[in-house]
Amino acid sequence: MIFFVQVKVMPLKELLDPQGKAVMSGLQSLGLNTINDVRIGKNITLQIEADSADQAKKLAEEASQKLLANPVMEYFEISVN
Repeated sequence: MIFFVQVKVMPLKELLDPQGKAVMSGLQSLGLNTINDVRIGKNITLQIEADSADQAKKLAEEASQKLLANPVMEYFEISVN
């Protein structure tokens, strides 16, 4: 079966997000002052051939740990469709 897997990669909450800060500054300069925080991440879509959704998720977790996310600076969340 073919599964579509979404991997959301975000900077760790404890770390400064320079891209998010730049966007936040831009939003404030546009007068959008009710937005309190911005975090910028990556959304990665994988098309995985696997026997089950669990197996597809395990493959996506392995890919995320080995390549897609930097565990020192980022965390990831996976959803299988």
